[in-house]
Amino acid sequence: MAEGELKLLGLWYSPFVLRVRMMLEQKGLSYEYLEQDLSNKSELLLKHNPIYKKVPVLIHGNRVICESLAILEYIDENWSGTGPRVLPADPYKRAVSRFWAVYIDDKLLSSAIGILMAATEEVKAEKIKDTHTAFEMLEEAFKKCFSGKSFFGGETIGYLDVTLGSYLISIRAAERISESKLLDETMVPLLVEWENRFLAAECAKKTLPSVERVEEHARMLRRTRWEANSSN
Repeated sequence: MAEGELKLLGLWYSPFVLRVRMMLEQKGLSYEYLEQDLSNKSELLLKHNPIYKKVPVLIHGNRVICESLAILEYIDENWSGTGPRVLPADPYKRAVSRFWAVYIDDKLLSSAIGILMAATEEVKAEKIKDTHTAFEMLEEAFKKCFSGKSFFGGETIGYLDVTLGSYLISIRAAERISESKLLDETMVPLLVEWENRFLAAECAKKTLPSVERVEEHARMLRRTRWEANSSN
């Protein structure tokens, strides 16, 4: 691949960007990372994602791919001979992985944001319960659909691993801020064991920010949101 041919427009704390970066690392691909400011969108971002105007955006030569799950599939298919395959070859297993990826994004994003931005203890408790339910469902899926494997992708990190793994730091930061246990070894022991293996992998260590940095950023966003609400 020519130097500079592969570019990623991203945001350092975004789970959707982090999963793409982990996939690129897992594949061993070289790329140029371009951090974006979504409060002052760059011409590059507006040009390449004029519809949604958000990250991640993968630029591969004259090809532009948006939306993180679509980008993961593109990387896996386009560089199928490079590094490990990250989507199952079997059509049924691939469909199952896609289903759970959508479930992860649907449930974990809204519950994590809800916990951080909750205006009352009742709302926070409801969102914590939703998060517990989501993890319990994923625990059952890991037990039944991916039984006996180290990762959702088998013995190597795959599509579902980076999809779920991209939320881990945000979840741990939300635990600190809310003073609650979200990913609890007494409730989901298989997922906690999986988390330890995942975070020890090179693609995660090279890519994920620290819990402290994400916590600081989340607290700042929460203060900004509350100040804006109180001034209205």
